[in-house]
Amino acid sequence: LLRERLSVPLLVDAGLGLPSHACTVMEWGFDGVLLNTAVALAHDPVAMAHAFAQAVNAGRQAFLSGAMEAQDSAQASTPLVGTPFWHQE
Repeated sequence: LLRERLSVPLLVDAGLGLPSHACTVMEWGFDGVLLNTAVALAHDPVAMAHAFAQAVNAGRQAFLSGAMEAQDSAQASTPLVGTPFWHQE
């Protein structure tokens, strides 16, 4: 990742149209985002700014929490015995 190669602050200032985009770049380890158009052109700019703020905070917290490594295959981790979804055939 870019974050691992550079020690300067990393900001994204273009291409963020949705709060989920901001969350994603923060999960990647970026230090912040600069916003204008996505907020200014929203039907409710105040609400959109709030949504972006929450997304940035969530993404940063996820990055700091240390996500698990990507897996090559899915592994069931929830036991089926004794749950309401257990079906006997």
